[in-house]
Amino acid sequence: MNDQQTWPSVGIVIPCYQEKNYIEKCIRSCIEQSYSGKIHIVVVDGGSNDGTIGIIQTIEKEFPNQIVLKNNPLKVTPISLNIGLQHLETDFKMILGAHSYLTHVYIEKSVQAFKLDPQLDCVGGIIINEYQDDTSRIIGMAMSSPFGVGNATFRTGGKKGLVDTVAFGMYKKEVFESIGYFNENLIRNQDDEFNFRLTQNHGKILFDPEIISHYFARGNYSKLFRQYFQYGFWKVYVNVLHQSVTSVRQLIPCFFVIYLICATALNILLPQHALLWNIPMFLYLLVGILAAAKKDFKKCLSILWTFLLLHLSYGSGYLKGIIQFGILKQQAKAQHAKHNR
Repeated sequence: MNDQQTWPSVGIVIPCYQEKNYIEKCIRSCIEQSYSGKIHIVVVDGGSNDGTIGIIQTIEKEFPNQIVLKNNPLKVTPISLNIGLQHLETDFKMILGAHSYLTHVYIEKSVQAFKLDPQLDCVGGIIINEYQDDTSRIIGMAMSSPFGVGNATFRTGGKKGLVDTVAFGMYKKEVFESIGYFNENLIRNQDDEFNFRLTQNHGKILFDPEIISHYFARGNYSKLFRQYFQYGFWKVYVNVLHQSVTSVRQLIPCFFVIYLICATALNILLPQHALLWNIPMFLYLLVGILAAAKKDFKKCLSILWTFLLLHLSYGSGYLKGIIQFGILKQQAKAQHAKHNR
């Protein structure tokens, strides 16, 4: 790849807020790509006051024709994404979390995938977790297990092929012209909802395990709980919006939470049949221990606890979403959202 003119241009949107520890590595990973075509980067900040903006401005001065800093005072992630995407005039557009960074050949391999199959609309790869402490390592192992997050290939890995969603996807510019931009009412799941719209319009999304990004895993259980509670909660809004359950796997944590509520009540009301009510929980713990031990035998109990936290938080959020969006018919409001990337 020697001539920029022979390769399509690529634009990258990075929404961020309070990311002084990660934003420089994220941006520079986009700049230092093997790809010889033009790369444009739009960083959309939600009003950081921790030094993030100063870091971005320093890099912007270093690469004035490649990086643009935009501001989003509403601090809503999909609005940040749309600000960046609408600014870009590139052939391909992709999104990237500020807590992440790309491998050297990420863009080159993504564009090559489009060249090999012009029918593709989106290309993405696998996320490899980076750990900062023992807690983040345990959380990362749980989030990369099929028992923890289902068949999300961008987290657990898998063979190259068509999928229903990817993280940090690269899209043809025509996709946004065809189906619009990200839903600005969604705090979470905005990329899942967008990809659902894409596949419903017969779009093709490719997962390629050779396209690799890295993500600094969270090292805080309370933040993890809030994150996955929101994932479950906003997934219901997506379902109501499209009058469809977008995937069967999303229902399992909710059923698990409902089972726990019912089993607790039955254990109190009919303690003589406690063994019967608790059989599903015994099976859950058995399978969970086996899945955790496969990741790290010495840490299997900590990983099992993280599995439980992931499933309880997502399932509880989903249950609340059913009540709020499904039963009470309440509407989502973007002004209640928080910047979360």
